[in-house]
Amino acid sequence: MRFGTKQNLGGTATWNQLIFDGSYIVGVQSAQTLLAISRNAKTKTDQSVKEAIVSAYANVLLAEESVQILKKNLQTVDKNYSDTQKIFENGFAEEEDVEQLQITLLGLQNNLNRSERMLEISYEMLAHTLGLPVDTEIKLSEDLDVVAMKYYDLALLSKEIPVEENIDYRIAANNAEAARIFVRLEKAKALPSLTAFVNYGAQAYSGKFTFFNSDQEYFAQSILGVSLNIPIFSSGMRGARTQQMQIEYEQALLELDETENRIRLDINAARNDYEYSLENYETLKRNLELAERIENKNRIKFFEGLATSFELSEAQRQLFNAQQELLQSMLNVITTKATLENLLDTTKYSPNN
Repeated sequence: MRFGTKQNLGGTATWNQLIFDGSYIVGVQSAQTLLAISRNAKTKTDQSVKEAIVSAYANVLLAEESVQILKKNLQTVDKNYSDTQKIFENGFAEEEDVEQLQITLLGLQNNLNRSERMLEISYEMLAHTLGLPVDTEIKLSEDLDVVAMKYYDLALLSKEIPVEENIDYRIAANNAEAARIFVRLEKAKALPSLTAFVNYGAQAYSGKFTFFNSDQEYFAQSILGVSLNIPIFSSGMRGARTQQMQIEYEQALLELDETENRIRLDINAARNDYEYSLENYETLKRNLELAERIENKNRIKFFEGLATSFELSEAQRQLFNAQQELLQSMLNVITTKATLENLLDTTKYSPNN
């Protein structure tokens, strides 16, 4: 015997609404902290890229200036060598004088070849730092001395900022806040969660498939209720995890204090480095002037027979060293200022940047 109808159709729908969940609340509250972490990371990246570009740009200018100076020196020494060779052929100079100048000439040529190769690499590094293909043709419109004077800023030595505005401190503070949120999250997992739900459904029965007819009768049903989930036992893992997060939070606070002290030290060190680079630049400019006068006097004495080729070579070597030291001091002015500016930078993230 068959009981019931041959055809039946039913359908239900359930809607759940979270009323209280500690983990969810902590997650919502942490959204601003996570957003601040991302923004500060973007600002830190921008500062690092800026400093890298300044360094790469200055290195290209240094290589350019070095090549130009070496070419000028090579031209001068080559003329001295040619003149001395003629004097030697006429019997008024020793062969050692010619050989001494030839040694200087070969050394300059070798340094020039190396500097020209370094110049190509410097351009490739600048293009790479700018995010361009390394074979991109780049032309710079300034020389090293002009850029160095633009970076000559004594007012920067007296600039002060609150340590809390430094980007490294802000990142460390974000990390400490994130660690505190993880502690709250672990504690929230011990709280109960409350959920409300509504279930609605309808069923229909028929001996034939008449469920889409207008006179088909449907029987509705609905349920309204709440569900309470209470965590009772976690085998001690929840407490251990909470203690671990607490330890990490305390460690983050210690790192925040250490970061504050390190930033103060870095600012003072960068300020001293920048001040020294400015003083060294002025000193080496005077040294170069002296070295040029000494070399000029020794060159005149050499061709008048009052100085040896060794004395001339020593004066030239002193001049060449003074030239390279001055170029390096210009580069130091640029790079040390960029470092100090980054430490004193209080720029905040902006979507318009």
